[in-house]
Amino acid sequence: MDKIASFTIDHERLLRGIYVSRQDKTPSGDSLTTFDIRLTEPNRMPPVKPETLHTIEHLAATYLRNHPRWKERVVYWGPMGCCTGCYLILQGNLSSQDILPLIDETFRFISGFEGEIPGASSKDCGNWRFNDLEDAKRVAAKFLEEVITNITSSNLNYPKPL
Repeated sequence: MDKIASFTIDHERLLRGIYVSRQDKTPSGDSLTTFDIRLTEPNRMPPVKPETLHTIEHLAATYLRNHPRWKERVVYWGPMGCCTGCYLILQGNLSSQDILPLIDETFRFISGFEGEIPGASSKDCGNWRFNDLEDAKRVAAKFLEEVITNITSSNLNYPKPL
């Protein structure tokens, strides 16, 4: 079997940031862009706790699917199995720079969120107690402060192969 593209990224040099993971054309001709929203440096920083990532998923997905400009283009938001970030799939042929304001808004929403986590009930979620709102707010604020507000090309483009 061929190695999939995401396994060819040098995770030993990957920084936190917003990366274009892949761009695809559907059989109907639609363009889709998958973004790697990397919250921690793989294998060098602790991963995000699964319950924190679950809360980020609920909040980000809710925010994005209600966003006045982007909601019609949102296909998916979900956590990475390695717990170092999330994937965002949007309709269109987009760059990391194109969605930087959207990611900034999304993580500001998460970091300042108060109240009940959307969809966190036994009727709405298969593991509704598996959440950590305070840590989700902390992780979002840290990502904003340390990455988004100081973004560089190294946080927007995958590292080049050595």
